[in-house]
Amino acid sequence: MQFDIAIIGGGPGGSAAAISAARAGLRVVLCEKGPYGRDKVCGDGLTPRAIAALNELGIDHSVAHRIDGLRMIAGKKQRELAWPTTDRFPNHGAVWPRQRFDNHLLDVAIAAGADVRFGAEALPVIENETVVGITVKGEVLRSSLVILATGAQGAAAKMLGAVRDPDETFGLAIRAYAPTPRHAERHLEACLSLRDEHGTPIPGYGWMFPAGDGTVNIGVGALSTMKGFKKLNLNTLLDQYASIVRDSWSLGEYVDKPRAWRLPMSCVRRHGPGWVAIGDAAGFVNPMNGEGIDYALESGTLAVKCFVDDPATAPAAYDRQVGERFDSFLRTGRRFSFIIGHPWLLRPGLRVAVGTQAAADITLAVMGNLIDSSTPGAAGRVMRLADTTLRISDPLLRRTRAKA
Repeated sequence: MQFDIAIIGGGPGGSAAAISAARAGLRVVLCEKGPYGRDKVCGDGLTPRAIAALNELGIDHSVAHRIDGLRMIAGKKQRELAWPTTDRFPNHGAVWPRQRFDNHLLDVAIAAGADVRFGAEALPVIENETVVGITVKGEVLRSSLVILATGAQGAAAKMLGAVRDPDETFGLAIRAYAPTPRHAERHLEACLSLRDEHGTPIPGYGWMFPAGDGTVNIGVGALSTMKGFKKLNLNTLLDQYASIVRDSWSLGEYVDKPRAWRLPMSCVRRHGPGWVAIGDAAGFVNPMNGEGIDYALESGTLAVKCFVDDPATAPAAYDRQVGERFDSFLRTGRRFSFIIGHPWLLRPGLRVAVGTQAAADITLAVMGNLIDSSTPGAAGRVMRLADTTLRISDPLLRRTRAKA
């Protein structure tokens, strides 16, 4: 069978690509290895940037629980900030549990005309170093472009070299759902001053994301740049955090067993002849918050746009355009993660991050994925300065990084 685009993976990025392709009149097939209704472990938070991407796709997100801002906690300091109103992004986000969110996007893709197949693990077909389609359940589906939307890089990505750079930062996170009477709150909560069971400060944060359905998504995440990362017990860290917020949130017992996942934050190769990688598969995860849904939606849509513009040059055009949009900010975040891996730098850094209103506004923009190469104002200037400064100091940062 011949398709214009074949997509491996049915998460938000894969669905965004399928929706865009089907609406453009392309022949598109999407293969999801899980069954319909499968759950994807995630924090479930949608930033204002993600809402903007959904709006661009014409996705009705009214069923999601609206979020108006972020409450940041660092030690005894607490700031509650509203999402800013900008020309690019709306002033609200959402919490939409991934099982329902992913199913909704897949339903839209099917309604748009995409051929969506469940329980179908696909791998790329390579001929003369060019990807010419996918193979699924013994069947070869030929296509002009293959889009890797496989999340944390797996077998398909390894075949194409779309793997994490071993010298770069990655993250681990764990989440659970728990009942709370505060489930309908309109602010996310992020505790930036986590410590492990030995009292070591954690470069990461704990979160409370109210889902509006009687529960809150509670979780913790940590970066690989901290000392002792390999010995970090995520279940213990989550339980410690739960004990901290239990009274203030009137938190009940976990609804189900906590589930952990890996957050890739780099990619050695994100395109080649006949293929591109999007979302987590391309390493598009903000090292400062572990968020990547918005980048997945945007990169999936962009990949299809490049194909519509010119199928022959689509992979190279996509790589260039997505790099112009994301690379500077994500690169800065990875380098900054080497700094906060040192406890003696993390502690004063947190005090600065929420110490003043101006600093907190920039932290909010970072935590909300509201910054990229075209961001105006103070936040954009700070990030561009940080990109230049950290590029110069990168060799020193890598030599002095904390040992995992």
